[in-house]
Amino acid sequence: MFLKKIALLAAAALFATGAHAAGEKSAHDFTVQSIDYTDMPMAQYEGKAVLLVNTASYCGYTPQYEGLQALWSEYKDKGLVVLGVPANDFGDQEPGNERNIKNFCKVNFQVDFPMTKKMVVKGGEDNAPIYNWLAAELGEESRPRWNFHKYLVGPDGKAVAYFPSKVTPDSTELRAAIDSVLQ
Repeated sequence: MFLKKIALLAAAALFATGAHAAGEKSAHDFTVQSIDYTDMPMAQYEGKAVLLVNTASYCGYTPQYEGLQALWSEYKDKGLVVLGVPANDFGDQEPGNERNIKNFCKVNFQVDFPMTKKMVVKGGEDNAPIYNWLAAELGEESRPRWNFHKYLVGPDGKAVAYFPSKVTPDSTELRAAIDSVLQ
């Protein structure tokens, strides 16, 4: 029994000295499902900044897809990943299935940045775990209140900032934050 306790304590000490101390998380600790229903470990984006954007096909902000694609095209070689997260949480503006969503984005906005399957992002029992983590890190006021809400995660996986729907992909505010985390 004594040796078992020592082994457990040693394992806990090793874990605590790893990349994340015990109890700490980063975006890299989560796995989401891609729009094609394959695992998408966020750890694959270690060393890159990630802009998570909850999207919807039938929203007044839907034209932001164009700006998000432009942002992705301009910054992907500099270390930014734009990650679209379809959500039907606000006004039922994303009613389609993943195949419909992917087709809509490709045909209308030539989207080729990564996208996830539909998720719940506004909070509640069915909320996506990564969105719960983001709200815990940046405060409850950071939760999405509408479609095209943006979270910026740094290359180290830490939550950096959030931007409401009205902040467009070409805004000075968003680009300055991206440039800052990429330096």
